[in-house]
Amino acid sequence: MVSAVVPAASERVKPHRRFTSGPAIVLYLALAKLLLHLLTATRYGIFRDEMYYLACSQHLAWGYVDHPPANVFIAWFARHAFGDSLLGLRLLPAIAGAALVWMAGQLAREMGGGRFAQSLAALAVIPVPIYLIMHHWLTMNAFEPLLWMGCLWCVVRAINSGEPRYWFWFGVLTGVGLETKYSIAFLVSGVLVGVLLGPERRFLKSGWLGLGVLVAAAIALPNFVWQLEHDFPFLQLLHNIRMGNRDIVRGPLSFLADQAAIINPILLPLWAGGLLWLFFGREGRRYRSLGWASVVVVTLFIVLKGKNYYVAPIYPVLFAAGAVGFERITSHRFTWGRPAYIAVIVAVGALLTPILCPILSPENFLRYQAALHIEPPVAERQNNGPLPQYFADEFGWEEMVQQVARVYNGLSAEERRRTAIFSNSWGEAAAIDFFGPRYGLPRAISMHNNYWYWGPRDYTGDIVIVLGSDGQGDREHFQSVEAAGRVEHPYSRRDEHFTVWFCRGLNQNLQDLWPKLKKFN
Repeated sequence: MVSAVVPAASERVKPHRRFTSGPAIVLYLALAKLLLHLLTATRYGIFRDEMYYLACSQHLAWGYVDHPPANVFIAWFARHAFGDSLLGLRLLPAIAGAALVWMAGQLAREMGGGRFAQSLAALAVIPVPIYLIMHHWLTMNAFEPLLWMGCLWCVVRAINSGEPRYWFWFGVLTGVGLETKYSIAFLVSGVLVGVLLGPERRFLKSGWLGLGVLVAAAIALPNFVWQLEHDFPFLQLLHNIRMGNRDIVRGPLSFLADQAAIINPILLPLWAGGLLWLFFGREGRRYRSLGWASVVVVTLFIVLKGKNYYVAPIYPVLFAAGAVGFERITSHRFTWGRPAYIAVIVAVGALLTPILCPILSPENFLRYQAALHIEPPVAERQNNGPLPQYFADEFGWEEMVQQVARVYNGLSAEERRRTAIFSNSWGEAAAIDFFGPRYGLPRAISMHNNYWYWGPRDYTGDIVIVLGSDGQGDREHFQSVEAAGRVEHPYSRRDEHFTVWFCRGLNQNLQDLWPKLKKFN
């Protein structure tokens, strides 16, 4: 028999007015997060990955080397709807962030939480450092947590209602998630373990669950076929990254310690308490499958040596569970704990937000960060310069393109027609493609990731402007190599400081050489 889930007794004393109800407060908090991201959307410059997705949107396909296609389709839509406006480009990620706040409140409500629990769960999402960073850009990471929570909401609804049809919608969201970021497969694995270990096993007999599996496979099929036809370049990419030792691999304890930092230390009692409530709470045990899903996700990423932020999408459900448990504990005693904890979350969030959102000028950011003595944990080996990577990658791109344009536009019209702009990295190539039209530049070519598939076009290698090289290898392949400019910016990543090389006379036709240049990493 399916029992109803009701709020705590203290939450039923008197009904709240429409504008002060739990859903209303959750909506206010969601709008606050939306406003924060919209007001800071144009503060710095465009992010490296955003330019890459825009470059990919000029080559629409069902797959790409380093990501599924959904975010490229979103980039295509954003560019056609809003042009090159940063505000337009970042509107949908900001909305996804606001929707995640709303979803955390909804999960708390579904698990029996009253007004306080819904509000606390929603509030907790806002000051999460990794979410503040993710929802600032148009990347696949902006939409991933929302899709995960949509899937888990379907699980909770299936448990509460006893209706197996929610597994169909779980399948729909899983399919969309696979077209957005493959890591949702880890969530599905965790949910499967939770279902097998609990009374939800009854759903395995349902045709709705099977239909959900089929619809997920159908939605993900086009990307799978693309990967198959191209010999699974994503797996090649993962292998090369692992062999290149680019990512920082954390031990289990360090990995867990990083979670406290990237999720906000003040929220540790909430999400850890939520996990305990799911396993041991009298009412929480009803949703134990969510606890198992969380444990499995974290365990898999530790075992597989994933980056520390890969588990970030799971936390809103733990916030919701923790908020419901906290509401129960403080319903008759320790009521002072409610306003006290909310005040601390708001205070710590206000303190941390200026080092996570582009609110301050770079100069004031550096002063503020130094005053706080806070260094965010890193996931990759990079020379970021004075700013953290998530800010450094928004600086220096147009200045780089200006240097290239100075060289390119100094050539005769006949030479420009034969001159390729070759980048050793997709980052510089995407910047050329984004800013280049303003300066009369053609699109770049590169052997890196998706650019390799797009080929050398009609260039033979007669004249090449080379970016992101030390020049030594170029001297082996060209008849003449000369330094033509220098790319530097005080706030960009230091590995984006390089010499622009002007090269003539490639010793082999570029069309013949291209198949050997492939670099997936």
